[in-house]
Formats: sequence, structure tokens, C-alpha cells
Amino acid sequence: MKKSMIYALVLVFSVGLSAAPVWANAGTPASKGNPPATETTKKEEIPPEIQVMINRLHEIKDMDKSSLTRADKKELRKEVRSIRAAIRSSGNGIYLSVGALLVIIIIILLV
Repeated sequence: MKKSMIYALVLVFSVGLSAAPVWANAGTPASKGNPPATETTKKEEIPPEIQVMINRLHEIKDMDKSSLTRADKKELRKEVRSIRAAIRSSGNGIYLSVGALLVIIIIILLV
């Protein structure tokens, strides 16, 4: 019984992981014949406070850093890190991988 369960888990994970790249490409706009999303649709989905942070990141990226002192560059790096962390933490929703979903389904079936 335990051996068959282990074999079943290995089979499920190997099939799920090998098919994951195919599933990932299936939802792209180019593969469905839809035109790619424009900048205006992307900006409408982004909240204004996040857009301000993204604009600041672009300003820092476009800056001429050759004339800055070492301390100024260090401050900019810290600012970029803090902005990126804030953007990541503001993400809405729960993301689950395919493997996690399979484990949850197997646990539900076993109980």
C-alpha cells in the first residue's frame, strides 16, 4: 500500500512538473492570437501609490551615477531595495504552485 502511494506521488509530480512549462505558455496573449497588452491597460491595473514607487525606480535607473559619491550610491541602493520590498509586499492575492495544489488535493483525498 505504501509503495503504491509513493509511486503514485512520484508519477503525479513528474507529470505535473513536466507539463508546467506547456501550461505556462498556453496563457500568453501571443499564443491565443490576442494583441499584447498595452501600457495603458497595465497602468490602469496598478494602484497609484505603487506607480509612484515604480516611477522613482525608473528615475534612479536613468540617473547618471558616475558623479555621485560612494555614500550617495549606497543610499540609492538602500532606497531601491526598500522600494522593491514595498512593491513585493503590496501584492494582492495568494499564489500557489502546481505542486502545492497537488499536495493539498492528495491530503484532502486521503482524509
